[in-house]
Amino acid sequence: MGIVACTRCTKAWPLGTQVCGRCGHALVSRDRMSLQRVWAFWVLGVICYVPANIYPMLKTQTLFQVDESTIIGGAVELATHGNLGIAAIILFASVVIPLGKFWAVAFLALSVQQPTGRGRHQRQVLYEIVEYIGRWSMIDIFVVAILSSLVQLNTLASIHPGTAAMFFALSVIFTMLAAQAFDSRMIWDVQAKTKPTGDRGSET
Repeated sequence: MGIVACTRCTKAWPLGTQVCGRCGHALVSRDRMSLQRVWAFWVLGVICYVPANIYPMLKTQTLFQVDESTIIGGAVELATHGNLGIAAIILFASVVIPLGKFWAVAFLALSVQQPTGRGRHQRQVLYEIVEYIGRWSMIDIFVVAILSSLVQLNTLASIHPGTAAMFFALSVIFTMLAAQAFDSRMIWDVQAKTKPTGDRGSET
């Protein structure tokens, strides 16, 4: 069509324009290194997610004992004390959403490398959902930061972030970078390449 869209503000410009006049972002017709960056960030995110669930997320120190709880262990403990709603939110934000994002990013990357039965509109919506919910995966880090700043009673009681907090934050960041590195225009490129083949097959 002779146009190129800005990946930051989505404004379209004539093909050959180097810089977006609206936001100043560099314009490229296709990011050829997109998939390499997607898979690199995706692998780093998965690697960091493993210790984020093994090591303690929260370290609670009282006068006589020190308790350490992982993400799932803390949610289970909340559920046993009757806080089912909070436990469900933590599990959803810290387990369901990250695993769903890993699956979605991998599916999108594979779908532009191999033909898939999913339509381009469905994949585009999936990509936009992954980008939108990325920031909400930090809810555990927000909770840990708030508790650590509020509960500091010297020797009586104190709460500190555990080792898992750093790994979980890195996992979320790498997953967000993987989603942002994905060039969604490749979804439409694959569809355009496979469509003529499908048309010829239907005619025969």
